[in-house]
Amino acid sequence: MASRSTAPVRSLSPAVVGGVALAVHRLMPNTQEEPLTWLAAVPAWQHPYPVLLLAVVAASLFAAGLSAVAAWSRATILYFAPLVAGATALLCVWEVVTVKLDWLHQPFFPGPDEVLGALIEDRRTLARCAWHSLQLLGAGYLAGAAAGVTCGVLIGWFPGVRYWAMPLVKFVGPVPATALIPLAFALWKDPFPCGVLLIAFAVWFPVTILTSSGIANVRLSYLDVARTLGAGPAYLVFRVAIPAAMPHIFLGLFMGLGASFLSLIVAEVVGVPDGLGWYMNWQRGYMEYAKVYATLLISAVFFSAIMSLLFKVRDYVLSWQKGVLKW
Repeated sequence: MASRSTAPVRSLSPAVVGGVALAVHRLMPNTQEEPLTWLAAVPAWQHPYPVLLLAVVAASLFAAGLSAVAAWSRATILYFAPLVAGATALLCVWEVVTVKLDWLHQPFFPGPDEVLGALIEDRRTLARCAWHSLQLLGAGYLAGAAAGVTCGVLIGWFPGVRYWAMPLVKFVGPVPATALIPLAFALWKDPFPCGVLLIAFAVWFPVTILTSSGIANVRLSYLDVARTLGAGPAYLVFRVAIPAAMPHIFLGLFMGLGASFLSLIVAEVVGVPDGLGWYMNWQRGYMEYAKVYATLLISAVFFSAIMSLLFKVRDYVLSWQKGVLKW
């Protein structure tokens, strides 16, 4: 927690950095050749990058005033203010090394104003592609997670299944999902189920391995106590083993989620005719790198939000671990 003497500095840091970035944007001359886009017809003060910086400054001043009069908001504002200031500083550095100094050249390295302009220009197409990617990712991830948890429970609980299935899992599982693209797209004419299959395969392996490990390592004392109280096989699996293995299961789900992001983009670049990966590859072919970076920005927000949602689910399901394990 920040001390009283440093609290104003922390809360006002985004405004200070935003002001510096605005000064750099307005006063430092441009040396990078600017492409002809819709921004050329817009007054300079209405461009998205300076508008964003002004919004950061205004929001920072408002947040600093709020933290001074409302104690309930102080901790949150003091926590996030340096992060916002750091992100604003990165935007300023990005503009300096591209637009201002031209150390990174067009068309491969556009400035932040051009990227934000591309994001605004193609917002409808990007929204449609993000929705398609969400559908593909959701179907593939849920299928892979369900298959992984099921296989992991069977392998971890039944020694006979473990004997036969674990060698197969260790042999097939490490194969990258991207290596199966030719096979997947040869199975169906519709590319959507092919993408679902690739994502599900990428998720299935880590979830299976970690779920089986968690089930196999449940403390015998838990099982003995449940048996003593008359628990049957189904109760032991669903009410004792699986809850005890939940930390391992969530670890597998997190690893599978990272693998699903990679498989999603590759599947859309190679064969699925829609989605963020398809849009990015399409714009790269036309040398529209501002739109490529806009897609990367959308993808980062998109994937980060999904990861944060899984963290919330983990926190809710494993709330009993708070105070026992440090997350």
